[in-house]
Amino acid sequence: MQGFGELETALMEVLWKRQAPTTVREAMDDLRWHRKLAYTTVMTVIDTLYRKGWLTREPDGRAYRYLPALTRDQVVARTMHEVLVDSGDRGEALMHFVGRMTMDDAAALREALNSYERRISGR
Repeated sequence: MQGFGELETALMEVLWKRQAPTTVREAMDDLRWHRKLAYTTVMTVIDTLYRKGWLTREPDGRAYRYLPALTRDQVVARTMHEVLVDSGDRGEALMHFVGRMTMDDAAALREALNSYERRISGR
């Protein structure tokens, strides 16, 4: 996922999959398949994600339980928007993007645009 480092991405994936407030220890246990990590490493990365606004947290005794602040789809949408804004020519970038789509992707985009237009026009 663009904007996240390898371990940040792995931790976000764990938290999205769990869909429940998660302690550092629980997240670390879910990452064991990925590689062996020190508790302090996982804690530091989770704290960094929290400070960057990617996670929320709630106290649980002397620890915290963490949740993603945004869904995976919201993060993907935000990333797509940032990349589009950073492009030199939005129209050209969109043409290249659309040119790589499958017919199913194009149909989903068409439906998303139609839904958006209905929502903003109040229909």
